[in-house]
Amino acid sequence: MSRVFDFTSADVRCAATHFAGADGAPVVILAHGLAGTQDSGMWPFAEAFAAAGLHAVTFDYRGFGASDGQPRQVVSIAGQVADLHAAADAAKRLPGVDPARVVLWGISLGGGQVVSAATQRTDVAAVVSVVPMVDGLAAARLATKHHTPGQLLASTGRGLASAVRRKAGRGPAMTPVVARPGQPGALTLEGAYEDYLAIAGPTWRNEIAADVVLELGTRAPSDAATSLRAPWLVQIADFDRSAPPQAAMKAAFAGRAEVRHYPGDHFDLFPGKPFHGPAVRHATHFLRRRFSDLVAVDSFEAGSAADAVETVRG
Repeated sequence: MSRVFDFTSADVRCAATHFAGADGAPVVILAHGLAGTQDSGMWPFAEAFAAAGLHAVTFDYRGFGASDGQPRQVVSIAGQVADLHAAADAAKRLPGVDPARVVLWGISLGGGQVVSAATQRTDVAAVVSVVPMVDGLAAARLATKHHTPGQLLASTGRGLASAVRRKAGRGPAMTPVVARPGQPGALTLEGAYEDYLAIAGPTWRNEIAADVVLELGTRAPSDAATSLRAPWLVQIADFDRSAPPQAAMKAAFAGRAEVRHYPGDHFDLFPGKPFHGPAVRHATHFLRRRFSDLVAVDSFEAGSAADAVETVRG
């Protein structure tokens, strides 16, 4: 059973959905990736957590989806972390939730946001990062392997032009979130256009402020990993062309995380893709082992490539 509700972040109304779990159970707050909306691939994850007895909350960042906020479609790392905090605070007040047990779950860009937020809170009982983007500079280096210098230069130029427009008090210059190879866009790797549109919900818009390339280059939630005290699960796509897997592994080691590896690309853990099912099972398994009042742990088939696990938490 799900119920829509609102919360406020920096005086802006943000839209959210509560998937009810067992009475007195922990609550999982789900943070989406780049330009994502809660109706774009988040609800299947939330439904799985609710089926496991956990409460789950999805939400839209300010300026995206069903949330208010101006300007629209602009990524602010600091603003999104603040929205994540506000979502967690609101989730703790929902009926049936144990406010002392908050789980922060994030995918892609959100997988890094939850690390930053978790180190700033004392109520986080566990963290899950799915194909996380944890190092902007590492992502930029990875991009040089899959894009021509001309494409990268053009993307940077659009970002700088957008930043100049915003500083002058004008609206940002927009670019597609996802486009086919060779076209302007934030994500233009082969297959990314089809993969993103396969999960896109009715509130999702295929545009984003072009200066997102500058914003992402400054972020490094991996630096906070050593300060993370809550149990942490990191789910890595070994052939990820968007979020560098080596950077995620380095951060996971620094944060003494439990790591799961999947032989796929960035979108392969999203709904409808090969490793979505295993990723959901592993996350619920991870959480059930930490919350003894939940139902028994699922059993997994041995020998599956997607079920390979490396544990680095001592």
